[in-house]
Amino acid sequence: MVSHTETDSGRAYAPTRVRRLTDFELTLPGLVLLVLFFVVPVVILLMRSVTEPVPGLGNYVELLGSSTYLRIFTNTFLVSGLVTVVSLLIGFPVAWALAVMPGRAASIVFAILLLSMWTNLLARTYAWMVLLQRTGVINKVLIGLGLIDKPLPLVNNLTGVTIGMTYIMLPFIILPLYGVIKKIDPAILQAAALCGANRWQSLVRVLLPLAMPGMAAGALMVFVMSLGYFVTPALLGGTANMMLAELIAQFVQSLVNWGMGGAAALVLLVVTLALYAVQLRFFGTDRMGGR
Repeated sequence: MVSHTETDSGRAYAPTRVRRLTDFELTLPGLVLLVLFFVVPVVILLMRSVTEPVPGLGNYVELLGSSTYLRIFTNTFLVSGLVTVVSLLIGFPVAWALAVMPGRAASIVFAILLLSMWTNLLARTYAWMVLLQRTGVINKVLIGLGLIDKPLPLVNNLTGVTIGMTYIMLPFIILPLYGVIKKIDPAILQAAALCGANRWQSLVRVLLPLAMPGMAAGALMVFVMSLGYFVTPALLGGTANMMLAELIAQFVQSLVNWGMGGAAALVLLVVTLALYAVQLRFFGTDRMGGR
């Protein structure tokens, strides 16, 4: 870039060349923050997982060789998968409705979604505890309608965890789906109808394939967030439904066993990165963003 400067008398100095910053220099502050707050803590955690209480891979052997810990791993993936599937089944119709409804109505629904995201997580979880308990509103309504004779066990089990986590995760799957569905040209569905496709065929063979990148992005986000969730499973689930995040907290806070806690945290991190890599392999960043 060349610039000219002038003196008071109007004479111009020789042009000066301003050096343009390279891409690396522009991204350097972000890279430094990433190294300081992500890479360094992960390396420290890795070191503690192989050095405490004694050097070696004993923590990983114990973690992956114990039936108790494997049951917690299985439960973590089971709950995360179940929450992801239920969130998809509920979130897709809502995202489609948002994409086709008038602007004012869509704004109201968006405001409700954002309000639920901005509400404190602990407050929302306690609210579900009140609603789902044996003397809660849901059981009272079902008994009043004559649908059940006695209260249903909706807390301290898998049902309560699934309901609470699905409610919290819904916005994270509705918003990516809405962005993808909104970009689908309505003329494509009209063309499918003109070619003889009924509504079900248009949904399965046209809309779902086009919305698949958004579904994959939302499902990955929900699944990964569910893997590391702590508050909701701890309050709405029981000891039989312990998840990996609760186990890590127990290792660190109760047992002060940083070695096992670090090993469990790193296993969770590796699984998360592997899932993200698989999605990038099949969909890529452009398709996940709806482009």
